[in-house]
Amino acid sequence: MKAVYHQGEQSLKGVKYGEIEIDELKDTDVKVKLKAAGLNHRDLFIPGRHDENDPALVLGSDGAGIVEEVGSEVSNVKVGDEVIINPSLGWKENDAAPPEGFEIVGFPFNGTFSEYIILPGDNVEPKPEHLNWEEAGVLALSAMTAYRALFTRAKVEKGMKVLIPGATGGAGTFLLQFAKAAGAEVFVTSRSEEKRQAALDLGADKAIDSETDWDEALDGEKVDVVIESVGAVTFNKSVDQLKRGGTLVAFGASAGDTVDFNLRKFFYGQYNLLGSTMASTEELEEMLEFIEQHNIKPVMHKSYPLDEFEAAFERLDKAGMMGKIVFTI
Repeated sequence: MKAVYHQGEQSLKGVKYGEIEIDELKDTDVKVKLKAAGLNHRDLFIPGRHDENDPALVLGSDGAGIVEEVGSEVSNVKVGDEVIINPSLGWKENDAAPPEGFEIVGFPFNGTFSEYIILPGDNVEPKPEHLNWEEAGVLALSAMTAYRALFTRAKVEKGMKVLIPGATGGAGTFLLQFAKAAGAEVFVTSRSEEKRQAALDLGADKAIDSETDWDEALDGEKVDVVIESVGAVTFNKSVDQLKRGGTLVAFGASAGDTVDFNLRKFFYGQYNLLGSTMASTEELEEMLEFIEQHNIKPVMHKSYPLDEFEAAFERLDKAGMMGKIVFTI
């Protein structure tokens, strides 16, 4: 099959497009003919983690397609079903943290940037009817992450005030749409005037320039929850916007892993700091019901064929997009 895969040099220079063998179908597996596959920042990092001496690895965690073959022990889907890929391997119930052995599709096992994928039958879910193939193909990983951070961890509900720094990437646009659908008042930040306007068009109550004084821009208004995925650059500004007793949920660190903050100020403020990552199959199924109930669709930025992977990766790396990038297959 044709695929975008990593082999050799531990960097994006080791990413290639070409022919690769399809994995063997086990009794508990399904074979899906992929129609679309979404890119995530994770796909930029995996080539630096995949050992140069290991066999070729197909990249990609998100995808959607049609079931082409099922193993003898698979009963939840049949040939011809339209499905999305559940990238959460080995995490079924909504627990406090993923279990030992939890992995994500695309590393260390083959991913979705290919014509076909073989994976456990438990790792496909019915494609939402209101989404087209490209929208379905970019959905799961970012939307699962956003759903768990907002509802399982932060317990966002109607009437709460939520701040989302950098709410213009894939997960950020889901956070914005989900929080608004739940009845929250949502504030976002972005350096781009164009993206701030796009966020307002999506339903944000306020969109402020990341480079300004946030407290002044929000007229001193404090929030119940901050969903922080930017990292060191915004972390302290995010804490400063919390109400006393407020909650900050962190699930990303695209602008730096290490943060220095005033511990005394933090505990006097009675703040809550929670980590979050990905989500369970149970939460994925809840999220799919939620987006169908509220008719939520991913914000799409641009599509590429698989053989234009270099342009797609460059676009993702520059973080110049509003919404999701997708491979059409």
